[in-house]
Amino acid sequence: MRMTSRIMTSCAVAVLAALSSGAASAQSVNLSGRFICVVDCRAGLVGNPAFITQNGDEINLVNEAGQPARAWPDWTAPASRIWVDAWEQGAVYSPDGMTLQFDDGTIWRRALPPPPYPVVPPRVRG
Repeated sequence: MRMTSRIMTSCAVAVLAALSSGAASAQSVNLSGRFICVVDCRAGLVGNPAFITQNGDEINLVNEAGQPARAWPDWTAPASRIWVDAWEQGAVYSPDGMTLQFDDGTIWRRALPPPPYPVVPPRVRG
């Protein structure tokens, strides 16, 4: 009898530890920024900007058609997926946060600013 209660106690502790660690590992990267829709865009709007604003687990999105939605880390994979309730779909994001692929096939890539102009030293006349 003693061994059974120890095993049950150990299992209960393991389950509680697993459940409580989910929030700590959620959202491993900040997705805030400007993205470009590159594949399967709504209404054929390939190349249109999309935006994500993230504050912790609170995520706001605006897709390439200008439709806003709220999202949060997907409970099935909080460190690599988000769930967008209004669009009834999730999205997996790359570890570096540069790409999102939605369940319907739409892909957003982070829009990077153009490189800075090279600094040209002034010519010395002489």
